[in-house]
Formats: sequence, C-alpha cells, structure tokens
Amino acid sequence: MSQNTGPSRPSDCPPAGDGSRRAGGTPGSGRRLTVADVLALPVLAAGQPQVVTGVTRLDRPVRWVHITELTDPASFLKGGELVLTTGMPLPEDAAGIRRYVDELADIDAAALVIELVRRYHRPPDALVQACRARRLPLVTLARDVNFLEVTQLVHALILGNQTDAMRRTQRIHEAFTALTLRGGGPEEVVRAAAVMSGRTVVLENLVHQALICEPSGSTVEEVLTGWEERSRSAPPGDRTQTRGPEGWLVSPVEYQGERWGRVAMLPSPGTDAVGAAAAFSSEDVTVLERTAMALTIARLIHSTPWERTAHRSALRELTEQRHHSPEDARARFAALGLPTEGTVYRAVLADGGTFGDGAGLESRLSRELTALGRPALVGVLAPGRIGVLLALRPAQRWRPTVERLSRLVLGVDPGAVVSVGPEVTHLADAARSFRAADRVAEAALPGRPPPDGRSFHEQSDIGLRHLLYALRTDTRVQDFAERRLGPLLDHDSRHGTGLLTTLRHYLDAAGNKTTTARRGNLSRETVYQRLRTVERLLDCDLESGEQRTELHTALTALDVLRLG
Repeated sequence: MSQNTGPSRPSDCPPAGDGSRRAGGTPGSGRRLTVADVLALPVLAAGQPQVVTGVTRLDRPVRWVHITELTDPASFLKGGELVLTTGMPLPEDAAGIRRYVDELADIDAAALVIELVRRYHRPPDALVQACRARRLPLVTLARDVNFLEVTQLVHALILGNQTDAMRRTQRIHEAFTALTLRGGGPEEVVRAAAVMSGRTVVLENLVHQALICEPSGSTVEEVLTGWEERSRSAPPGDRTQTRGPEGWLVSPVEYQGERWGRVAMLPSPGTDAVGAAAAFSSEDVTVLERTAMALTIARLIHSTPWERTAHRSALRELTEQRHHSPEDARARFAALGLPTEGTVYRAVLADGGTFGDGAGLESRLSRELTALGRPALVGVLAPGRIGVLLALRPAQRWRPTVERLSRLVLGVDPGAVVSVGPEVTHLADAARSFRAADRVAEAALPGRPPPDGRSFHEQSDIGLRHLLYALRTDTRVQDFAERRLGPLLDHDSRHGTGLLTTLRHYLDAAGNKTTTARRGNLSRETVYQRLRTVERLLDCDLESGEQRTELHTALTALDVLRLG
C-alpha cells in the first residue's frame, strides 16, 4: 500500500487538502467535515486520490459516506454524502452515465470517489464531462482502498463533531440565557455575539442605520463605510439566511409581527459572495438567532429606544476620544445618518439638576431638531448632562437653532445651563468643541442670565469673573484671595469696620477718590483715612496700577468663592 500522505493531482490544480485549509481547522476540530478533509485522511490518501473535476468545491461539507455498487444510488441518498464506488455499476453508454451523475447532483451529493483498480484504469470521458457539467467533484483512486475502514473513520469523526457541536450549541444557549436573565442591553448582546462567533456583528434599524457595531478582524471604518448602500443591497428576509452580494448572514429582530430592525453577521474580510454562504456554520446561525431573540427581549425590558442608546454611545466615545482613528469615527457617525461631507460641527451641552435620567428631555430635543430639519446626534452623557452634536452647512446660522433648544431645556429646568462650543470643521475635532462647551458651562455664574438677551452661554461670555468662578475649586485661587485680602477681612470682623467695601468702591471707580466717597456716602477725608488703613493692613500701594489689578482680581475671586 502506498505511503503517500496526499493525493496526486494535475499541476494546475491545488491539492485536495487546500479546501481544508481554506475552511480552517482540522477534522474533529468542531467544524463540519469537508470533502478535502476526507481526502486528506491517511486511509484515503493511501489510494493516491486525484481530483479530476470540482477542485474548487472541495470545501463542501460531508454529511455521511455511502458505499454503493448500484446503478441508481441516488434513491438511497439524502444529500451531502461522499459516494464511494469501484465503478462496477456504471452504465456502459454515455447517456446512462449522464443520468447516473445527474441523479447524484440532483440530490446534492458531496462528491463521487471512484476506484480505478477493477473495471477502469482511467475515468471514462463521459463521466468526467458529466461531473464537470454538474460541478460535482470527481475523485479517482489509483490504488485499492478499504472502503469499510473509510466509512468507519469518517462516521466516527462526523458523530464526534456532532456531539461537540451539540455541546457548543448548548453553551451558546446558556450564555445568551444568562445574558438575558441579568438584563443585558443591546450593546452587551451584540458584543457577546461577536465574541462567540469571532465575526463582525452589526445591529441596524429599519432605515439601515448601523446602531451598534462590534468588529472582528476589521476596523470600524472597513465595516461601516458605505453601510446604508451596502445594507440596502441585502434585502430583508423573514428568517436567518445569507443575503446580498457580500453574503451577510442576517436575522430579523421583531416581536408579534412588529419588526424593529435586523442583526447582521459579516463573513471574514476577503470572502467573496460565492464563498460567503459556505463561510457560516450552523453554530453561526445559532448565535445569530439567539442574538436576535436576546435583542427582542432587551428591547422589551429596556425602555430606551435603540437609536437613543446608539446616539449616547457614539457621543460618549467621541467626547472621551475612544475611537481608534478619525476614519473610524467618521464611518461610525455616517452609519448613524449624520452628514460627513461639506459639514461643520458644533457642540451644545445642557446641564440641569432636575433632568432625572434625561431620557424625556433627550427625546424632546431630538424631536425638536427633527422638526427643524437639523441633522444632529443627541444623547445623555452623564447624570444631569445632555450633549448635542449639530451638523451644519458652512455659514449656516446656528444661533436660532441653539436658542430653540435652550428655551426648551429651560422650560423643563429654569435653573439649567446651556453652553455652546466653537465650530469645528472635522468630526475628529468635535471633542474639542465639547470640551470648550464644558468650560463655558463651568464659568456660567449661577442666577445670572447670559448677555444680549440670549438663553445660552458661549465662549465670548467668559470674563474675569466667569474665569475665576470656573477655577473656584482650585486651592491656588483660594490661597491668593486669602493672602491678598485676609488681613482686611480680619480687621473688619474684629472692629466692625467696612474697609473692604471702601476698597471695592475705590477699585470700581478706577482709583477716583471723589467717586469712591460718593458711592460710600462718605467724606473725602474719611475715604483718605480708610484707604491709608487699607494700605497699611495689606502692605500695598493703592497708587500702583499692578497692585490695584491684583486686589481687584482677589476681590472678584472672593465674590465667586462666596457663590459656592
């Protein structure tokens, strides 16, 4: 018996084992056994197998092995069998051979293996032509092979794989059941699906916006670029199946006839449409079906719509700069429907103590922007804080839109603060606009409305008082105010004098003593006397412009520190 470990083949054909390597894994690794796997087994390799036709179809799964010497073996087959024959029952005429092959192809036999030892020493031309016409893999064996040993070994592998597959399927069900019982949200569900399958999984809504994306082996940019167009080319279906030119495995997410979207599992990068259908295993189907079921349950028990969750997640990733690259961020937001071409961006923050979880106001702001026809993402960024990312055309007026949003916020919480960041031209810079809006919010003085009759705050509003208010928790500011004014405050406290008030009037009057006297309802002589006392207590020269500036800054800091 030959000691060859692989089949011989024509020089222009890949080895039969290539199908196994393309499909990944080895026999018994848990995936489906393929024709290439069986041909690579030592018991068959000893027969010097040669692939005559169907070399590109060696990744076909083998459901069973069938030995036959019948002229009509197809009547005993169900599909997926590897048919072994000595060639003895083949018809003599070409028409009979074509009928024999057609019957095998019609029931979807995995492959035909013929031994060239007893009746034939080369495959009949009619057999080769018929198998090539029906794309049925035809494999010849140059040496005698114990077919019974082949069936025993292959069937053991198949049954072992089936047992392993049952165990893995059980683990899949258990994992999703546990996830559902602990109330996992849609992001957890999609992430679990990607981890279990090792594939990219995307949840989209009915208008083909990618709401949640968990890439595997790809970047977000690669997965989501042109998402809507690509998704629309994969028409919806009523069950889990491969769809579209890219061969996505998709499953609808619905409840009692109401469809909310679908979840898609993408084939590995580089897989063509022909190979995509075979790329997914029964376990992938199980994972996706359980994903769709878990998403349905998550939708029922979590009141927040998917779109709101997606907007929140995207905005948090943006503000915290958790995107892997600017290109990923661009693809992510484009897949959510935000314009990314010919667009500028501006951040808006709403901070209030009575927003609750923010979901109600979040929805109202989103509806208002939709009514205005303004593309934007709206999401709760933290308790008591809602973020809005406006996408605007260059030179488009943004103030009326922000004014509408601000008045809506103040209608819910009159004490809320709405702040606006600067315009940025690139989505990757939007985090900078949010940071600037945050600084504006920190500097907004409580109880003091913005200037110019506006209801929102912007960077131009920040003066010395606002800046010091934003820095009020900095101990250096506190120390500065105490060092410069502490002795004066102590003197007023011990003696009941109003030297601090006199100093305030003096600084507000830009050093004019007459105006100081009038504002304090004091005589000029009293003012002179008090100012000399101030200079002595503070060891300063009030005629010095620099020292007056320091005292004015310290006094302003004291005021904002007292605001709390």
